[in-house]
Amino acid sequence: MYHAVAHAPARAAHRLSVSPDAFAEQLGLLAERGFTPLTAGQLAGAWRDGSRLPPRPVLITFDDGYEGVHRHALPLLAKHGFAATLFASTGWLRGPYEGRGAPDLMLDWDQVRELAAAGMEIGGHSHTHPQMDQLTDERLRFEVDRCREILARELDGPPVSFAYPYGYSSRPVPPVSFASPYGYSSRRVRQAVREAGFGVSLAVGNALAARRQGPYALERVTVRRSTGIGEFERLVEGRALGRVFARDHALTKGYAVVRRARRAARRCFPGG
Repeated sequence: MYHAVAHAPARAAHRLSVSPDAFAEQLGLLAERGFTPLTAGQLAGAWRDGSRLPPRPVLITFDDGYEGVHRHALPLLAKHGFAATLFASTGWLRGPYEGRGAPDLMLDWDQVRELAAAGMEIGGHSHTHPQMDQLTDERLRFEVDRCREILARELDGPPVSFAYPYGYSSRPVPPVSFASPYGYSSRRVRQAVREAGFGVSLAVGNALAARRQGPYALERVTVRRSTGIGEFERLVEGRALGRVFARDHALTKGYAVVRRARRAARRCFPGG
């Protein structure tokens, strides 16, 4: 799971960014080790029809829709012939639907169409990137349906895949490391995504994807600015994930209690 690819990202996006040089080195390692990148839609299709996956399958995904995915990542992916998936927050992209909250320079719609034309899958990531498990049913449906509607309109076909946003924005909220393994989702959120027509959705979890997780809670591992090539190698080989993300997992468990209490309080005191 990548976010921004940039030499000098904005402060809000820095921790979850990678430099173009680091990204190039990481793709080189995947090529050397014989990995075969798929899109999220291709993975879901293979699982549903029972077809065999290629040798050493891996998903390369980008959340949010940062401009550097077009500027820096696309040429490097093309160099290796690698597939990838971009999960776009439609209200953060530059253009007619643009709203507030984007943490850095985002893609415009011409760039998104160029990514799609180059073979990158474009999936949904909500409209305004909220904490989805904290939304009312009405707002939750809006976030999912609006995102899917815009992507279908701009890309001449409905998106197949979705990724749950962490929920950070310009408002002060807990750090990304506190995110739920499901990306601030819940059974209710996952059901809303399914009912909207998405065929597969990805979470975070910082663990390898497995069939037992089901098609609406597939886990990913986070690649950060601090991820060196040695750690990246361990991540893609599935080694020592528990140690690498031990702090994230501990914080997730603690903060899950806070989030459940907050959600319950909102139900009891909706005006509070």
